[in-house]
Amino acid sequence: MEQNLTFDQLPKAVTMLTKEVSELKRLLTEKQESKPTTEQPEKLLTVQEAAQFLNLTTPTIYSKVSKGELPVMKRSKRLYFSSTELMEYLKEGRKKSNAEIEQEAEAYLSKTKKG
Repeated sequence: MEQNLTFDQLPKAVTMLTKEVSELKRLLTEKQESKPTTEQPEKLLTVQEAAQFLNLTTPTIYSKVSKGELPVMKRSKRLYFSSTELMEYLKEGRKKSNAEIEQEAEAYLSKTKKG
């Protein structure tokens, strides 16, 4: 499309833009409808499965549960672990890169500068 439009060209340009927006809408809707649902139902794991998932020993799992370090559900004498909660637990332990720490420091300093 041309950069400098005259007043006489505006109706044609608006019509063309309207058609393009409609086409984009149609493509987005089509893509969303054809997108398979990737969300899986939450899977519950036993102590042994949780140990394998976290690459820890079973006694370590029991120790972390008793210390309250792992998210756990208990029914009667059995312990169950949510795979999504365990994944969140792992992500919480992620260390920040030096670049991320520097960005946070710069943001903090720019907010707290006086004058």
